[in-house]
Amino acid sequence: MDIAKVLDTEFLNRISFFNFANAITAAFYADQSLNLIHVNKNFENLFKTDIELKSQNLLTLLAHLGVEQKIISDFKTTLSKDGKVLIPQIKIKLNHEIYYFSLLSTKTQSSITDRLNGVQGQFVDRTAETILKQENEELINLNQQAYDSLKEKNTKLEKISNRLAKYLSPQIYKNIFETESEYANSYKRKKLTVFFSDIKGFTDLSDSLDPDLLAELINEYLSAMTEIALKHGGTIDKFIGDAILVFFGDPESDGLKKDASKCLSMAIAMQNRVAELDRNWREDRGITEGLNVRIGISTGYCTVGNFGSVQRVDYTVLGSTVNLASRLESICQPKKILVAPETKALLEKDFKFEAQESIELKGFNKPIIPYQYVDLKKTTSPEILEGEVVDIILKQPSDIESILQELKSLQRNYEEKLFQTVSNKQNKK
Repeated sequence: MDIAKVLDTEFLNRISFFNFANAITAAFYADQSLNLIHVNKNFENLFKTDIELKSQNLLTLLAHLGVEQKIISDFKTTLSKDGKVLIPQIKIKLNHEIYYFSLLSTKTQSSITDRLNGVQGQFVDRTAETILKQENEELINLNQQAYDSLKEKNTKLEKISNRLAKYLSPQIYKNIFETESEYANSYKRKKLTVFFSDIKGFTDLSDSLDPDLLAELINEYLSAMTEIALKHGGTIDKFIGDAILVFFGDPESDGLKKDASKCLSMAIAMQNRVAELDRNWREDRGITEGLNVRIGISTGYCTVGNFGSVQRVDYTVLGSTVNLASRLESICQPKKILVAPETKALLEKDFKFEAQESIELKGFNKPIIPYQYVDLKKTTSPEILEGEVVDIILKQPSDIESILQELKSLQRNYEEKLFQTVSNKQNKK
C-alpha cells in the first residue's frame, strides 16, 4: 500500500523536514527540482527580502541574491552527479550588504514514497569568520609591507652608516650612535695628547703631479696613516689636505701617560711606514722629491666636543695644546718627531729625547723648548776596542753583521802587521 495515499502530503513534507526545523543554521527542504518546500525560521530571518520564498526555486533565489553564475552551475552539476555538495564560501548580497556563507546540500531518498525524495540543505553564516580572516590577511599584508619598507630603510641606513663611518673616527662614530641625546656631553675639558703631521713641500709636489696620480698617492699615504692610527687607538679628528690631526684620551682613555705613550708609538710607526712609502715613491713612481713628513706632539688641557653651526657640527678639539702640536710640526725637521715639554716629561723614562734650542712660537707668551725623539736603533753602532783582548759591545741584535765585518778587518790588519814584523827581522839578519 502506498503510504502517500494514506498520509497527507503536507504531513509528509513536515516529516522530511523534522530534523532541520530547529537547526541553528538557515535550513531548507526542496523537491527534486530544487523548488523550496520548507524553510526554518533562521532561513526566513536571514533572507528577509521582497522575494517570495515558498515554491521559490533555490537556484533562482541564489541568482537573485547575487551569487556568481559559475557557482550556481557547479552546485547544480555536483548535486546531480554526487548527490551532495559543499560550497565552502559563497558571497550573498542582502539589503545592500555583503555576507558570506557555506552551502551544504544533499539529496534525500525514501523507499516509502517518492514524495520524501528531495533535497535538504543549510546555509552556514561565515560572515564574521570571513571578515576576520580578510582583516587578518590585510593586517598581514600591511605588516609585510611595513617589514619590507623597514628592511629597505634599514638597508639604506646601513649603506649610509657604512659611508658615514669613513668620515668619522671609530670612537666618534660609536659615541654618536650610542648616545641617545643629541647634545649629551657636548663639551668637555680634558687633558689629551694631540698629534699633528703634514708632508713637507706637499703644495709644490701637488702642483707638479697629474691629478689622478696625486689622488692615488695621497690616498695611499692617508690610508696607511689611518690604519696605524686606528691600530694604536687614536681618535682621528680630521684630514686637512695632507695634514692629519689625531688625539688620545677621548672618548676613551688609558690614563695620561699611557695615552701619550700610545701617541708617540703611533708617530714612530708612521715615520717607519713613511720611509717605506718614500722608497716606493722614488723607485716605482719616479717621485724624486720623495715623501718627507713632519710630526708634532703636545700634551695638555683641551676642550673637546661638538663644535659648529646648527646645520653641521664636528666632534673636535680646541685649545693651546692643539696649537702647540701644530707649531711643533711646522718647525720639525723632515722625518723627525718633536714633542712638547709636558709630553717629554711623561715619556722620558721609556723614550730618549734631545732638547732643541728654545724657540718663540706664535700664540705663546714664553719661549718653548722642543724635544726631538731619538731613535736609538739609528744612532747606536757597535764598538770594537783593540788590545790584547778584543772586547765587543753588542748594543743591538742588528749589529752582529757589522761586527763580523769589523772582526774580519781586524784580522786582516793583524796579519799584515805580523807579516811586516817577520819581514823586518829577516832583513836585519
